[in-house]
Amino acid sequence: MADFNKTICVIGLGYIGLPTASLLGTKGYQVYGVDTSAHVVDTINQGKIHIVEPDLDILVKSAVQAGNLCAGLQPKEADIFIIAVPTPFKGDHEPDLSYVEAATQMIAPYVKPGNLVILESTSPVGTTDGVVAKILRDAGHDVDKDVFVVHCPERVLPGRILTELVENDRIIGGINELATQMAIEFYQTFVRGEVLATDSRTAEMTKLTENSFRDVNIAFANELSLICDKEGINVWNLIALANRHPRVNILNPGPGVGGHCIAVDPWFIVARAPEQARLIRTAREVNDHKPEWVIAKVKSSADKFKHPVIGCLGLSFKADVDDLRESPSVEIVRKLIKANVGEILISEPTLSKHSEFNLLPYEEVVAKSDIVLLLVDHKQFRKLKAADLKEKILIDTRGIIA
Repeated sequence: MADFNKTICVIGLGYIGLPTASLLGTKGYQVYGVDTSAHVVDTINQGKIHIVEPDLDILVKSAVQAGNLCAGLQPKEADIFIIAVPTPFKGDHEPDLSYVEAATQMIAPYVKPGNLVILESTSPVGTTDGVVAKILRDAGHDVDKDVFVVHCPERVLPGRILTELVENDRIIGGINELATQMAIEFYQTFVRGEVLATDSRTAEMTKLTENSFRDVNIAFANELSLICDKEGINVWNLIALANRHPRVNILNPGPGVGGHCIAVDPWFIVARAPEQARLIRTAREVNDHKPEWVIAKVKSSADKFKHPVIGCLGLSFKADVDDLRESPSVEIVRKLIKANVGEILISEPTLSKHSEFNLLPYEEVVAKSDIVLLLVDHKQFRKLKAADLKEKILIDTRGIIA
């Protein structure tokens, strides 16, 4: 039976932490969110949001107005601590666990016997025990008997986060069986999907495996797109035909791979098992190279004009979200500007402004451009027709303009 008298402290109020905190608040838990940004904290305490996610504004407003969600810059004592901070990689593709370390050190003085500490951040194998539990041990907590440490990786799709937080199956891996069982009881209070028990190392590897599987399959599609371009074949027609086979399901290519998961997580496996993870590494290299291929296509087209105007449609890593993390589109636009290929016009309909780029309405970008570079398949861009662009060179990396 759910114990909604338990208090919850969520560390990190980004794309995972804030939806989780607001969902738990609307379920009846008392939730205290922590973030290092004063702007984020102030925004949430006003019942507003700082990120774009369908229906998140309604959920946050409801939880705050009910008095079940508030935010601050420092943790408080709670029954359950959820760590939902970024886990990027460094320049050499080594995992950067500094955010997880800082979050654990931040909560260590507030943890008390009986508490459940959950790491939701996607992490390399061994992080839950070797980083989170170790820091708590070093702070004097008995993580073998009375402080319970688990890994429960988030596995949601941006644009569907609030639905998938509830509907998707969850993997619970504790550093011991008692921790696992405590976390299962907690997640079963708000998850309708199945809650599956394992150990922390397997839970960590499960999330990395899911995203590496997708990365390898995207790499196959991206490699096909290079081959088809060389052979003068429409790759999207090819894939549609090949997928008529009952046991074939090829994904669609794009300008690369971005986001906080698929573009990052495979490197966590490669870093720990470089000799064994040969296919995973190669897939990452294929996907990391795709932006360079797109840039080369633009440069080749730009040579046809004396003063080319290049319209770049989309900056986010996927359609209809404002998330720019690891976005190949951002990388492409930056490099085109640096290469001085021509005048670069940019449209990103999910953002009202950007600190680095001047954003314009997509209609204006298309009208003024000699070359239209479609980078993200936002719903607004799907209105474009090839017939309307017949005087322009179209480079459609998503295959949506017919």
